[in-house]
This record gives sequence, structure tokens and C-alpha cells, in this order.
Amino acid sequence: MSQASALPELPDILKAEIQLQYQAIMAQLSQIEPAVTLKPAEQRQLQHLLGCSSFAGRVLLQQPALLPALLGATQRSEAPLALQLPDNLTEAQVMTTLRLYRNARLCRILADDVLHQQQVEQSLQRVSQLADELINAAYQFAYQEVARQWGQPLDSQGRAMPLLILGMGKLGGGELNFSSDIDLILVYPQHGETQGGRRSCDHAQFYTKVGQKLIALLHQVTADGFVYRVDMRLRPFGDSGPLVLSFAAFEDYYQAQGRDWERYAMLKARILNPVEPYASELQAMLRPFVYRRYIDYSAIESLRRMKQLIEQENRRKNRTDNIKLGAGGIREVEFIVQTLQLIRGGRIPQLQQVSIYLALQALADNDILQSEQMQQLKADYSALRQVEQLLQGMDDQQTQTLPQDSLLRQRLVLSCGDASWQALEARISATMARVHQQFKQVIAHEDKAEPEDLLTGRLLWESELPTTELASEVDWLTQEDATALIENLQQFKLDCQKNKVGPRGRELLAKLMPILLSGLATEQAGPEVLSRVLVVFKQIVSRTAYLELLYENPPALQQLVKLCARSGWLSSHLARYPMLLDELIDPEQLYQVATVADYRDRLRLQLLRVPEDDLELLMETLRQYKQAQQLRIAAADISGMLPLMKVSDHLTWLAEAVMEKVVELAWQQMAEKYGYPSGLGAGSDKQFAVIAYGKLGGLELGYGSDLDLVFLHQCDANTETNGDKAIDSRQFYLKLVQRILHLCTTRTASGVLYDVDTRLRPSGNAGLLTVHIETYRDYLLQDAWTWEHQALVRTRLIYGDAAIAQRFEQIRAEVLGKQRDLTLLKEEVLSMRQKLREHHGLDNTEVKHTAGGVVDLEFISQYLVLAYGAQYPALYQYSDNIRILDAAAACGIMSLSEASALQQAYQDLRGVSHRLTLEPADVTDMPDLSSALAQVKQSWQQVFAAL
Repeated sequence: MSQASALPELPDILKAEIQLQYQAIMAQLSQIEPAVTLKPAEQRQLQHLLGCSSFAGRVLLQQPALLPALLGATQRSEAPLALQLPDNLTEAQVMTTLRLYRNARLCRILADDVLHQQQVEQSLQRVSQLADELINAAYQFAYQEVARQWGQPLDSQGRAMPLLILGMGKLGGGELNFSSDIDLILVYPQHGETQGGRRSCDHAQFYTKVGQKLIALLHQVTADGFVYRVDMRLRPFGDSGPLVLSFAAFEDYYQAQGRDWERYAMLKARILNPVEPYASELQAMLRPFVYRRYIDYSAIESLRRMKQLIEQENRRKNRTDNIKLGAGGIREVEFIVQTLQLIRGGRIPQLQQVSIYLALQALADNDILQSEQMQQLKADYSALRQVEQLLQGMDDQQTQTLPQDSLLRQRLVLSCGDASWQALEARISATMARVHQQFKQVIAHEDKAEPEDLLTGRLLWESELPTTELASEVDWLTQEDATALIENLQQFKLDCQKNKVGPRGRELLAKLMPILLSGLATEQAGPEVLSRVLVVFKQIVSRTAYLELLYENPPALQQLVKLCARSGWLSSHLARYPMLLDELIDPEQLYQVATVADYRDRLRLQLLRVPEDDLELLMETLRQYKQAQQLRIAAADISGMLPLMKVSDHLTWLAEAVMEKVVELAWQQMAEKYGYPSGLGAGSDKQFAVIAYGKLGGLELGYGSDLDLVFLHQCDANTETNGDKAIDSRQFYLKLVQRILHLCTTRTASGVLYDVDTRLRPSGNAGLLTVHIETYRDYLLQDAWTWEHQALVRTRLIYGDAAIAQRFEQIRAEVLGKQRDLTLLKEEVLSMRQKLREHHGLDNTEVKHTAGGVVDLEFISQYLVLAYGAQYPALYQYSDNIRILDAAAACGIMSLSEASALQQAYQDLRGVSHRLTLEPADVTDMPDLSSALAQVKQSWQQVFAAL
């Protein structure tokens, strides 16, 4: 049986209209090609095509020469569109050519559809390829027209830079509808000025002109119709945003402001004119925004919300016959596939497909969908897309609603090949029912009873009941504490209303707060802990990405509650720097104890991602790194994983790693500007040292400690540096230190890196910021006060080359090993201690300054080093108090029992001081320090007894 004889009989309702169209087309054809006649089978095919589509009739009346290629077995390859746009065409001629060509090609695709000569997948692909061809032809013409007047944007290698066109939606997926709008986003590589034209303009203006001309060529309605309705609303900032964006602005937008629906849109983004290397750069830029590195279950909730909005709109507009948006429609297939792609696409690159068909196959290949499930979904999707193609092909209208008109229904039945409208409707209904069933399995809500603690949390957050009634629901607290907790909660809710938290923020809070309150119940936490958590929440309610992070990562919220329960300092720290919430996602990583080498390695790896010339980002990265590592140390501290002495070690190692990198960055910046000091080069020693005093020098750094630093150099020459902008070599070191201080103390969005105190340098604030190491020696031996020698006990070189490090140790040994008059030394040490008492208040009860406190113990160890260092060099081998006391016992200056007792007292005192930093509000359960204070006082009397 021939293909024509297999075509169904035309319904009576269509015959009269088709006959008139048929005769008009044949008359037109006979005028231009008199010799052409149609065989009976071809006549049947033409009548069938006209019965299915009034659009085909209009096109054939306008272009009757197309007819032979549409019917029978005739095969003719169309000439590429580019060959039909010679350079001498006017804009009006280009518009005409594009429109006629578009209609001709669509008519041929439609003929193959209704004559059943291709599968729907091939039809969608051909429509998409046609769109690519038309858009690129229009773009090439627009680009050349603008370039004739304004020149071209060129990159650093003199290559013309394109305006990259992102096709979105079904165009991006290569599965465009027959009569669809096209969603485009226009992006260009970089800023600059055009070159080679009669006039020049900046790149943004050039590409905007190209974009405007491109849209007009496609979108404008002429006597020949239009090419495509162009929708630009998917671009960043929508209609209010610029028509074109640079790569940099594009990336900034999606990193800082990209929303959920934009992720789904970008899932199907495809570059229609992929010019390298720009196309690869743009794709690499978009990938991390679309696909998360972790399994992204938040995609399900976001898609549910989008689906609920559509369902509400469907009910409002009664879209029961919409094969795209109705229950079980095309959109639900897209939702199923997109959800699974977004959840796992970051981990399984094979899922990163713009095509629904390819994505379905990838989901089956990776056992995310069963093969039978995938095949059924693919078949149902194809069936719905086929109906959509034929529905739109009837009159070149963008519609997905099944017709109510009997004539249009008969056209659609004829196109689809079904026996009747009832049969077609039943087939569509069965297809959509199967799709909706699969959709519910993947996305729809499950009816599960909410846990009781979440119900309580929801009641506490949402109810308008009186405070006393709500407090009775908080069964883990006393009535007083429960009332305080409810009052804190209600005040926070009121603050959120005053601060106009957006709808997304309110939605997330409604989900997050019951979980938070459930977590408080689990921890048996009271109003103080809630207040600390809410301090953090107040900083992030307008930054919904952080609320999303806590909602989608329950362990992160759990860790936040635990940390806030243990430390007021940590809650303030997290509130000040919410980016640190990322560190809470993985508890194992959070509490993992690093080694001294880890701090350097982690910092090095983090800075590798930062351009060397981006000073602002370098400073921000250093601060974020320090804060993140400090958070980890504090978490390990309060969990008991790190004892006190180890906490100080880790804080010290962190500071050393950061300062080492700061010096390297400052040196690099100074060398680039001024060249190298006399006798030095890129690979040589710097002849520069950083000396740590105080807590950093004594390996006893705390969370909020300043860094007491002295900077030394070993440059003897008075010659200039060897750069283009030469300066005196010693001035180079002065500027180097100024740069180091700038990198450390400048306040950025992430605060300061470290507060640095340089007053312990020779001559204090009156002295130079950096001095020659021999000048440093001379000062210490000839001009320094005794208290400065005391300070030298707690010094270490934390940065410096081997030669200067060796010289520093020699000088330190020489000064600390001097023979001293013990009576005079005692008088000076006691005098300095009295001045400190008066300065901080004689009745000061702080652990550090009170009688028998930390400072008294430090003065004891410093006195022992200065008094007996000449006789026992082991006393000044180390800079920390614990090992100085060990050395004093080993040398026989102090009994082993007394040294041990002082060491224990020191650890007790520092432990309390440490805890007061982390937990400033709660001092009720601090350990009794009376024995520790008594031990220090007793040793003080023994050491300074003679006076």
C-alpha cells in the first residue's frame, strides 16, 4: 500500500476550504512552473497537508515553487541560509529573506510531520537547527552593519570578539517548538574600545547596538510576518537590566544574586554561536552556578514551589486542556528530569545535558531511573511534544491548549492520525496520567505526619497565643526561662517584620524556626542560647542563601546551636562573618585537628584561586581563611578535642602561616614597584626578619590577641633598589613594613586580619618601624630598659632567612645571658610590676592582672631568666613560661615540686582566661582559682623575698 493511500479520508467539514486553497495554489504553481503536474498520490498528500494546516496553505500560496519538494519522494537539500544573504542586501531585504526562508523550511518540516516521514525527536531537532541558522545569519548581518561604522571589539591578540548568544529553554535544549518564542541572553567577553571604524565606542555600546539590531531583524513584523518573537526577560535583572552583559558582570550576578528559577533556566542554556576560546570560558563560568558539587536536594523543594505556583495558576485559569502546563503535561516531564539533573548533576557530569532526551538516557545509564521507567517517560514526552508540534503547526500559533472549535479539532485529529477526537483526547489523557504519576513519585509531597517536636516548634513560631500559654509548651525549661525564650522569639519576629524581610526569607524562616526550636529542645538549651543563635539569624535574614544553607543542611544548624550553647564569642564571630556558616556543613571537617603544616598548605591552596594582582580579593581571602581556621580551632576547643596548651599552639601556628604569607605578598608588591634592595634578586634571601614578642612569641596566643611584632633587616648598603622606580634600599624595608601593616590592619568587609602592635621596637613609637639587626643589638645592650629585656624573654623569630635567624639568636643570647646585679634587677622588676598594677587598677580582679595572676607568674619566669641566664643558658632556650619553669627546675634554681605547682597554676589561670573569652556571659560555674593564686603569691614571696 502506498503512503498516500494510507492517509485517512478528509472530514467533510474541511473539504470545501481545502478545495479552494488547493485550486489557488495549483494556479499559482502553473504560472511559475507550467510543466509541473502532480500525481494522484501527491495530490492526496497536498490535500492532507492543507487539511492539517492553514499555515502551510498560506506559505504555499506565497511560495508555490516549494510544492514539489514537499510531496512524494522528491529530495532536495536547501542551500545554506548564509548563501542567500549576500553582502549587498539592505536591512529590509535581509528581513524579507529571513522570513521567507523561515516559512519555507517550517512548511517542509510540517509536511514531513503530517505525512509521517519523521519522528517527533527529529522534527524538534530540525526546528531548532533552523532557529540556530536564522539567528546566526541575523547576528552576522547585524555585527557587520555595526562594525562598518564603529569598528570591532578586539582582544589582546587582535582577534575580533563575538557577542555570544545564549539560547534558553527548548531552543537551548535543541528541542524547539514549531511556533515558539525564543528566549535569548546576550553576553560579551570584556570591556574596551572598538578599533578600525570611522568612530569608536566602548564595547558595551557596540554590543548593545548589535543586540538591538539582531532583535529587530528577528522580532519585527513585516508584510512577510516575523522570524521569531524574541524574549529577553531571562537576562540578569530582567527588563530593567542591560541588554548585554560582560563576562565579569554576568559571573558576578549569578554568584551574588542568582535565584533558584535562574538555575533551572541555565540548565538548558546553549551557546548558539560557539566561538572559541570565549564559549568554553562562558560555559565553565556557568557550570558551578547550575550544578552543585554536593548532592543538591534543595532542588526538589524549589521545584515543588514552582510547580505549586503553576498549579494555582492552572486552577485560576482553568487550564484543564493544557498539554504543557496541566497535570501530567510537558512541564512535569521537564520538572522530573531537571530535578534529578540538579540533584546529582554536580557529581555525575554525564547528567549535564541540555536535551531532555539525552538527559533521560543519562539518568537510566546511571541507574537513577529504571530503564522501563525512562522508556515510558520518553515515549509519553514524545507523544505530548508531537501533539504540541502539530497543534502549533495548524496556524503557526504558540499554543499548548487543546482546541474547543470543532474545525480545529478535526485538523488536529487529521494531523495526529487518530480515529476521532474522542480517541485523541483519551490517548492524551492516558499519557498525561502516566506522566503525573511519575511526577508525584519524584517531586510531589509525601503525606507524612510531622514529628511532635516540630509541631511544637511551629506552634511557638506561628501562634498568636499569649506568652504564658506558649511558655507552657516549652517543657524542657522552667516557667521563667521558657517565658524569656518566648519573649526573645517574639521580639525577633517583630524585628523581622520591621526590617521588611522578603517573601523568600519569611518562607525559609517559617520552615527553619521549628527545626531550630526542636534543636534547642534536644540540647535542653535556654533563652541565652536562643538569643545567641538569633544574633546570627538577624545578620542573615535578608541573605536567604544562608537561611537556605541551614535549612538544607540540618547538621549545620545543629552545629550552630551547639557552638552557640558553648560560646558567646563564637556566636558573635559567626554573626559578624556569616560566610563561616559554610564551615558548619561537615561536622567531621569542622572538628578535624590540623597540623602545623596544614595551616600553610591550606592557605597556599586557597590563595592559588586568587589572581595575584587583585589586592582587595587577596586581603579578603586572607581574612576569611584566618576566621574559618579560628572557628575550627574554637570548635575543637569547646568540644574538648584540644587541651588549652594545644589551642594556643594552633592559634600560634595559624598566625605564623598567615604572617609568612603576608610578608611574601608585601615583598612581591614592593619588588614589583621598586625592584630589589642592593645585592638581592628574585630568588635570594630577603635579609629581613619578623620577631614575635608577647603571647605570639611565647606560643600562648589567644583568640583575640594582638600580635606584638618587631621588624629587622640586614641590609648594609646605602645604594638604591634596582627597579625602574628606585629608592634607597633601607627605605625599601621601611615601605615593606608599612605594606605588611596595611595588609594586616586595614578593615575590609571581613574585618582586620590582625591588630599589630609595634611599640616594642627600639625607642618605641619614636623609633623607626624597622631597623638594622645590629642597631637592634646595640639598642638592647646600651639603651634598653630592664622591662625591654623582660619582653625579650618572650621572643621568637617567626619569619626570616637562615643568616638573620642565626644572628637574632646570638643577640638574644647575648642580651639575656648578661651578668646582672640581682638586687638592682629585683628593684626594677618590682617597680615595673607596681606601675602595671597602678595602670590597670590596684583592685583589679581579672585573672591576668590580679595579685597572684598571670602577669605575676610571667614576671617570676622573666626574672629567673634575667637573673640566672648568664649561669644557665638553658633558661632562655625557650620563650614560653612552661618550659622556662622546666629549665629552672632542671638548673636547681627552683624545686621540681614548686615548678610543677606553678605550671599547674599557670594552666588553671590561663584556662579560665581562655574560657572567659569564649564564654563571656556565663562565669557562674568557673573553677575555683584560690589555690592557683595562692601558689603564685607564695612563689612570688620566695623569689623576691630579699626585698
